[in-house]
Amino acid sequence: MKVNEIVQEIQTTYDIVGREHELKKVVIANLAGQHALIEGSVGVGKTILAKAVASHFNKDFLRVDGDERFTESKLAGIFDPPMVLKEGWTWNSFVPGPLTKAMQTGAILFINEANRLPEGTQNVLLPALDERQIIIPKLGIVKGENGFQIIATQNPEEFIGTTTLCEALKDRFVWVKLDYQSEEEERRIVKLQSQCEDDQTIKKVVAIVRTTRDYADLRRGSSVRGALDLANIIRFYDSPATTYEDWVSSAIMALATKIELEDGLEKSIEEVIREIVGYVLGDF
Repeated sequence: MKVNEIVQEIQTTYDIVGREHELKKVVIANLAGQHALIEGSVGVGKTILAKAVASHFNKDFLRVDGDERFTESKLAGIFDPPMVLKEGWTWNSFVPGPLTKAMQTGAILFINEANRLPEGTQNVLLPALDERQIIIPKLGIVKGENGFQIIATQNPEEFIGTTTLCEALKDRFVWVKLDYQSEEEERRIVKLQSQCEDDQTIKKVVAIVRTTRDYADLRRGSSVRGALDLANIIRFYDSPATTYEDWVSSAIMALATKIELEDGLEKSIEEVIREIVGYVLGDF
């Protein structure tokens, strides 16, 4: 099967709207045996793409969420003390971590927000990425079986609270960038994934959410998740008699946790959302 046919099949099977270009890159990385780093803002579908590709190729999918408390031993594995006392330093007394499991079974190790992992934990990945093997102290070498792949994600460096992956680690990945999708594609996503069926309502919802992304008072706008939440909330009002205040109230519920105000702004998050709703609805 050709790559374009694989992409179309994944889109159809897993209800992925658009993303042909990015999906093609992730598929090619898998076929070529390359580890992939997917970069994009929160909520653009990084995990969905990785899981869909893993499912298409019938691979196990082991997930790790980046966390400063996620140590090297949690990633590679630990020895079970009672078993060590009973059997010694053997494979029977070793409890493999997600990296070791993925290597032994030829699975995909998905690391969400890999740039949040401690530097020491990141370093454990280097030999797995570079030589497809790691060394377990007291036991020996674990080699990556056919199909083993690491897919990692990170948010853009300009996001507050994010750090960058070390250069040595980034050098071992191929890079796939995910931007926000087109307005038409976002409408299709909301129509497909929300419980709102009214096209005019969906247009308003998507327009409001997209406006948050380049609004002067906001450091960070909402992803399509905000549109899904807003669509699911606003549908309970008596459309088409839904009032401006209904929209404001619903938008505050859906978006207040998904956007960030610019530093030093004297307005409240509710005031900014009210402004955005008024600005957008004025065009309808």
